[in-house]
Amino acid sequence: MQSNGTEPHPLFGGALSAVLPHSARDISELREIPDNQEVFAHRHSDQSIIVELLEHQGHVPDSQAARFHFQDVAGSNEAGGAEVRSVEPLSGAQLSLPACSSAWLLSGTQLVSKFNEESSCVINSGHLHVELNTLNPGGFGGNLVTNGLTDGLRTRWMS
Repeated sequence: MQSNGTEPHPLFGGALSAVLPHSARDISELREIPDNQEVFAHRHSDQSIIVELLEHQGHVPDSQAARFHFQDVAGSNEAGGAEVRSVEPLSGAQLSLPACSSAWLLSGTQLVSKFNEESSCVINSGHLHVELNTLNPGGFGGNLVTNGLTDGLRTRWMS
């Protein structure tokens, strides 16, 4: 299903919703996606939006959590390099998640090979934006608990 860009699209069985760009295509219609992710991609570009439910990393201070997850994504992407350009706190007035106790926006770049490209031959520089929201436990009446993953919501978009 393609987003119309104005109506909220249900996420995680309706526990959350988001207004997505009109060009966003739900990738779960094309392939299997893990239960803790919602994945959308632009039809004609390399841009994507991934929303993930994550386990809270209690050993990582909120001020460092976005960097921690950026590096986690870099490791998963087998990035040849990763650079954080900025990390900014988001105020409650900028969010529509009442159960959110902390929110951060990180912008950075990663050097990655895509699809079946040889990592030594083709390296793409991707701009990655990570919004990390720490959710209050039980803030959604338990509706967001998926496979033991609780109070973390990571949204990343790449261009």
